[in-house]
Amino acid sequence: MTADESPTARALLTLELLQDAPGVTADRLAARLGVSERAARRYVGILREAGIPVESVRGPYGGYRVGRGLRAAPLRFTDAEALALVMAVLDGHHDADDPADPVGRALDKILRALPGPVAAQATAVRRTAAAAPDRAAARPDPATASALVHACAERRPVRIGYRSEAGNAWDSEVDPWAVVVRHGRWYLVCRLHRADAVRAYRVDRVGAVEVLAGTFAPPDDLDPVALLDEHLATGWEYTADVVIEEPVAGVRRRLPRALGRLEALDDSSTRLTGTTSNPFWYAEQLAVLPVPFRVLGGPELRATVGALGRRLSAAVADTGAGAAADDDPAAG
Repeated sequence: MTADESPTARALLTLELLQDAPGVTADRLAARLGVSERAARRYVGILREAGIPVESVRGPYGGYRVGRGLRAAPLRFTDAEALALVMAVLDGHHDADDPADPVGRALDKILRALPGPVAAQATAVRRTAAAAPDRAAARPDPATASALVHACAERRPVRIGYRSEAGNAWDSEVDPWAVVVRHGRWYLVCRLHRADAVRAYRVDRVGAVEVLAGTFAPPDDLDPVALLDEHLATGWEYTADVVIEEPVAGVRRRLPRALGRLEALDDSSTRLTGTTSNPFWYAEQLAVLPVPFRVLGGPELRATVGALGRRLSAAVADTGAGAAADDDPAAG
């Protein structure tokens, strides 16, 4: 038996398996360790002799599990995992280097707990990387987000206080179906009780969260991301009706789902209908299409697309001597 296969090493591996799979039976534990059941029980005995509270339950649903009172094992990251963690935090939270920020403090604790060589590269990236803030991002209060996520997981209705962009405030009782992060903003996708309608609320505008009695069942076919995109594409001031000369599958890959509803007109063309509060943004999304399209409806969108097209045409229009020089192979 080598040093790596010593009883102590096997016992530590046994502890790790018990923590990962509470209730594991002796035969499965033996299979995971690659030893006999008798040897697996011996390693459990070594853990108990070391003061680790390993409990065993008899019967068809029995097995081994670590009891209360065991201190959690220290975090173990590879250098690649630590670096990836810091990069993800910096990408999504631009105050991650601020010790006064909760995320900054949490990252400090993780890096301090890691061995020096593992933490070195991650610390260097954190110190030198310059993250550009996303002006569209709106991070909610962590306690509010946590309360809503728990309510979603436990399927408990809630009463929320909400304040709109215009400053209007109201309370709503909702079934919280899911919390979705979309383009730096957090949304609660839910069913509004009083209207029996789907709503999407910005979590950063939610104030108090009160969990109510009872439970709810979300729709069986719930797709929170698709539902949010559909919601964000409806109810705005300006309409859009566009025909795109490409099958639905291709259009779906090219355009954000928040633009609206896609409907196949035939095998080679698609109709897009939706609404927007910003016709110029909508026109920008259409302008990147590498296929022909026609704006049939929405006077504001038609005017905006026309103005954008004229600006682009003017940017490459012939302008006398400059254009002549560009056309002359001997010029320049």
